[in-house]
Amino acid sequence: MTHAVRVHGSGGPEVMRWEEVDVPEPDAGQVRLRQTAVGLNFIDVYHRSGLYPIAAFPAVLGLEGAGGVEKVGSGVRGLAEGDRVAYASAPMGAYAEARVMPAERVVKLPAGVADDVAAAMMLKGLTAQFLLRRTYRVDAGDPIVIHAAAGGVGLLVCQWARALGATVIGTVGSDAKAEIARAHGCEHPIVTSREDFVARVRDITGGAGAAVVYDSVGKDTFSGSLDCLRPMGMLVMFGQSSGVVPTFDLARLAKGSYFLTRPSLMVYTAKAEDYAAGARELFEVVERGQVKIEIGQRYALRDAAQAHRDLEGRKTTGSTVLTI
Repeated sequence: MTHAVRVHGSGGPEVMRWEEVDVPEPDAGQVRLRQTAVGLNFIDVYHRSGLYPIAAFPAVLGLEGAGGVEKVGSGVRGLAEGDRVAYASAPMGAYAEARVMPAERVVKLPAGVADDVAAAMMLKGLTAQFLLRRTYRVDAGDPIVIHAAAGGVGLLVCQWARALGATVIGTVGSDAKAEIARAHGCEHPIVTSREDFVARVRDITGGAGAAVVYDSVGKDTFSGSLDCLRPMGMLVMFGQSSGVVPTFDLARLAKGSYFLTRPSLMVYTAKAEDYAAGARELFEVVERGQVKIEIGQRYALRDAAQAHRDLEGRKTTGSTVLTI
């Protein structure tokens, strides 16, 4: 019998249960996967807690995984039993030993990318890809700010942006995390527990400000992030780990004719061709060694509740993988 981590209602990590589940046969256009590794992401916490409501319970959490194709439904082209694949996509259901997925939402893995590495990088890597190459297309010389620079997405953004020639400024919560960020391409780590990140960004940029600020923290950093921007700079809010951004007067953006966006990976990868193209670009920078994927923590899938506690408690660095 196949097992999965299911929730029967919203709440804390205690609502997650290791249970037996049935896995259906793949319908037309679907594949059934036997998974080997699952990625842990903050969006899983949002789903579990109810911040992002789940339509129906019981539900299996998770949007990212890797493994092998076990069975192919009718009409599927380009995938066969035994293919190694990965995904970072709806529908939810990754916290499982096996599952069914739409065939167009999985991508074949290059031989040089291991399953656990793929599970650690797909969602965060595709997020870094659309942030750096599509939401604001970073060019050489651009000063950029990435909050939570030692986190899963942060470490990938630092490396990728540095490879593009950007001046990479990152905020972190401790000296230890500052060293981690620095080792991954962040030239200017700012320890927010003792430094004013707005003043430091202004100092680093000679008063000009940043071309773009990538902010996944939300409530605690939003106001300062706006103050970091150069005229016509862009604030990209792609998360809210500290809480929801309070309502504010849009006229504040007029101070520097700032741009503000709240992008979503699911929108940027809604078209199959965009999803596949983003994955190809991600695989390329990883295979070239420009972006290195480091798994900071591993937990057994059945221990996903503890992984959530550690993620919310800011006890993790880099990517976290749930192994099967």
